[in-house]
This record gives sequence, structure tokens and C-alpha cells, in this order.
Amino acid sequence: MSLVTNFLFITVFYLIGSIPFALILTKLLGHGDIRDIGSGNVGATNVLRTGNKYLAFAVLCLDISKGLLPFIILSSLYDTNTLHSIFLCHFAIIGHIFPIWLKFKGGKGVATYIGFLIGLNFLIGLYFLLTWIIVACISRYSSLSSLTASLVAPLYFFFINPNNFVGIFLLYLFLIISLKHLENIKKLMNGSENKIKLSK
Repeated sequence: MSLVTNFLFITVFYLIGSIPFALILTKLLGHGDIRDIGSGNVGATNVLRTGNKYLAFAVLCLDISKGLLPFIILSSLYDTNTLHSIFLCHFAIIGHIFPIWLKFKGGKGVATYIGFLIGLNFLIGLYFLLTWIIVACISRYSSLSSLTASLVAPLYFFFINPNNFVGIFLLYLFLIISLKHLENIKKLMNGSENKIKLSK
């Protein structure tokens, strides 16, 4: 793969990830600017605070698709199990977290990371979701669920496919997601973090 081709894929995948579905859909449906609601985060969890759970689910699915789409695109041309391809695909997550359209202030990357994991290995994506759900049901903290699932994702990978380099790359993604959750981590530590409502 040439340098130009690499740059093209990086740009396209970044732009795919940078589409702010939470902002677009909430505005289209008359909920105003999602950045003025709740935590101000442009993600599905904050969209849920509009009171429209169907809208939040739609945003969640669309954000997940942003992480999966690069793997679908590359799979028709290259082997997506290589570290090189995985590196290219992760720019969708970077685009979601640092979108150029929102002055590089995007979401926390969790939903797009789920799509990325599904593209990498469906079982790892499934285990991530199961871990998130279990922790959410016990703690009712979305941030804690996301951080825990992101931390154990590399362990799941080592168990299913012991490739040290990809596992280390997943640790790198965990660090990025953790940095986006620093404020949540502080709130978890002082007990001021908002809990999610699992039922009405």
C-alpha cells in the first residue's frame, strides 16, 4: 500500500468518524444543540438525556457503524487482520473524538470503538457489550461501564487470538478513551458522577 493510499484511507476514515450524528439528529428533531444538554458530550448517552430513548438508540447505532465501516471498506481490498489495517481503521475513532467540524471537541469514542471491535473480531465486540451491560446494571454508571469494558477488551483479545501487537494497540485505545473520561473519573472518585436510568 503506497503512502498516498495510506493517507487517503486515513483521511476518509477520519472523516467518517467525525460525522457528529448526535448533534445533527438532535437538531433535526428539534432538541436544540446537544452540547447545551446534560454533560454537553456529543454521544448517545447524552442524547438519552433529551428524554428520547429512540433517538439515543439511533445515534448509538450510527456511531457504532462509523467504527465498523472502515473494516468493511478495507475487507474488499486487503487483509483487515493485519496491524497496518487495524491502524488505518482506528482513525474513525480519532475522528469521532476529535472532529474537525466541532473544533476537535467530539464524543468519548466508546460507541465507535464498539464498531471498531466488531470489525476486528465479532466476539470481542460482543464481550465488550456484555461487560458494559453487566457493569452498567450493577453500578448504573455509563462512564465506569465504558472504562471497564475498554480495559478488559485487550484481555479478551489475548484470550481469543494471542497477538501481542494488536493487544498492545487496544491498550493504546483504552488510554485515549480514558483521557476523554478524566472528568468522569474525577466525579466517580468524589461520588458526584451522574447515574444512568436503565428503565423508565
